[in-house]
Amino acid sequence: MRREASITLNGENDDKEGYCMYVILETGGKQYRVAEGDTCRVERLPEEVGAEIALDRVLVVGDGENLKVGSPCVAGASVRARVKAHGKGRKIIVYKYKAKKNYRRKQGHRQPYTELYIEKIETGSKDKA
Repeated sequence: MRREASITLNGENDDKEGYCMYVILETGGKQYRVAEGDTCRVERLPEEVGAEIALDRVLVVGDGENLKVGSPCVAGASVRARVKAHGKGRKIIVYKYKAKKNYRRKQGHRQPYTELYIEKIETGSKDKA
């Protein structure tokens, strides 16, 4: 059962200038707040650099004035993004230690990521949000 709630926020100014459409999307088990033109790092995706992908797990669509919340996803909403690069994050050190037992283990880890450029936010409706 899909339900959507539309909420109007009380803003200081009534004009649309200064407002930017944003979405909260889910990928790789994490949630990201992005707008058009943003660059974000997500968990590694199996796409080639330069490929265009569609992310359809959109949880919230907002434009500063209106907010559309999905249950769990907003119907018809998607985000088009382009893969800019793949890489690894900074190294973290995992150190295991047990006192008085001469047990020490040191291990490094670098989390792989995919850098995305958000090209277009599609709400699936004629109005903005």
